[in-house]
Amino acid sequence: MPARPRIAVAGFQHESNSFAPFGTTLEDFVKPDGWPALAQGQEILRVFPGLNIPVGGFLDHAPATWDLVPLIWCSAEPAGPVEDAAFEWVAARLINALVEAGPFDGILLDLHGAMVTASLEDGEGELLSRIRRVIGPELPIVVTLDLHANVTEAMVEHASAIAVYRTYPHVDMQRTAARAVRLLAHRLAGGALHKAWRKLPFMMPISAQCTTLEPCRALYDRLPRLEREGLLSIDFAAGFPPADIAECGPAVVAYGETPAAAEAAAEGFAAAVLAAESAFDSHLVPAAEAVRQAIAEGRPGRPVVLADVQDNAGAGATSDTTTLLRELLDQGARDAVLALLWDPPAAAAAHRAGVNAELTLALGGRYGDPPGPLDARVRVEALSDGDLLCHGEMLAGVTVALGPMALLRILGRDAEVRVAVCSQRFQCMDQAPLRALGVEPRDLAVLAIKSTVHFRADFEPIARRIINVEAPGAHPCRLESVPYRRLRPGLRLARAAAAE
Repeated sequence: MPARPRIAVAGFQHESNSFAPFGTTLEDFVKPDGWPALAQGQEILRVFPGLNIPVGGFLDHAPATWDLVPLIWCSAEPAGPVEDAAFEWVAARLINALVEAGPFDGILLDLHGAMVTASLEDGEGELLSRIRRVIGPELPIVVTLDLHANVTEAMVEHASAIAVYRTYPHVDMQRTAARAVRLLAHRLAGGALHKAWRKLPFMMPISAQCTTLEPCRALYDRLPRLEREGLLSIDFAAGFPPADIAECGPAVVAYGETPAAAEAAAEGFAAAVLAAESAFDSHLVPAAEAVRQAIAEGRPGRPVVLADVQDNAGAGATSDTTTLLRELLDQGARDAVLALLWDPPAAAAAHRAGVNAELTLALGGRYGDPPGPLDARVRVEALSDGDLLCHGEMLAGVTVALGPMALLRILGRDAEVRVAVCSQRFQCMDQAPLRALGVEPRDLAVLAIKSTVHFRADFEPIARRIINVEAPGAHPCRLESVPYRRLRPGLRLARAAAAE
């Protein structure tokens, strides 16, 4: 290992939903949202240390003897495929910075693993191949990927090693970065990184990928045990099924000091995933029945949480559908709040009108999902600028930028339902947005949240029960209903999901 190795640090993150109603622009990568704005050079050292995100973990866990050289980092809220111009702009700056700031002894990359562009099915594989063309075949590149990555042949070929998140909710992004740092240190010290990987022949919905529930809990618990038995690294990426690409789906990646060790580990773990196929079940409850159960069981102090899993902005959905809101109103829910409804015009109107004002709005429903906007008379109960410091386990220390927000009470209905609206799409995975609007989540009887799993990190401890709701949205969790066109031949849906 060089006496003081120079390590490039960069990141380019996007989770692309092929079925979302709008694409992803360069501005989406530049502006702040649930994560900080685009950062370059020394600004990365100021923004990210301490945050639960891989680039922060690189900075926090790299040995003091390494010279870390930050290049560029950006992310965008999940949505439709990335515009070609946006991909080319970021990729060019990353590679130019690599050339201009080099030479380097290694590279640490914070990627997602499910980026699709207008022209590319595998954004990360293309990025890594371009980097290889510039730096050559020998320089070690260690990459972190999201648990929902669709790991591709190009990613495995061009990366020296890959480390994948092992928790969903993703509370281990820092720890994943620490594992990546160890793999890079091993390679810099002259150690071997023989790789093996297996693509699984089926897909499971994201709503069945929660690692605090079976079968994922038992599967992910096996990974550190395998490493303690002599393997350098092994990870399981469960895949991102809304990406309609040939290489969609789960994969196992393993690294050993010998090819035989890596191959045996990858093969054995892939067999364990195959054996669990029938257990990958979404357990979705139709909206009307879910609301009925929540009203019957919910009590202030221990709310029932209704997860609107298919309208999750964090998986590329619009976060503005109204089916669940309508059910809460129609069934006369009390002490109920829905969060977060993405509706910039409603938030702006509320801010113009002010607290205690009453106005008529068409809430949500702007992107074609039935039943469309909800016409409602509302009272403005609270306002916020949307710049919020989060405290939950996943986002602790992150200041999110949600734009103007408002808490609206629906009037003229035999129900007590309020809606938290925001101006920047964001899945409600932290209690901070509600508290900024004067709502203490624990005091509610029913809490409807537009999220699939991430909300569990901060809300599960206060929930009496969590119900996954089946309602319209651009993040389909019944995969048999998805109009796929590009999946590779032979790839199937998890049998339990397809049989529902």
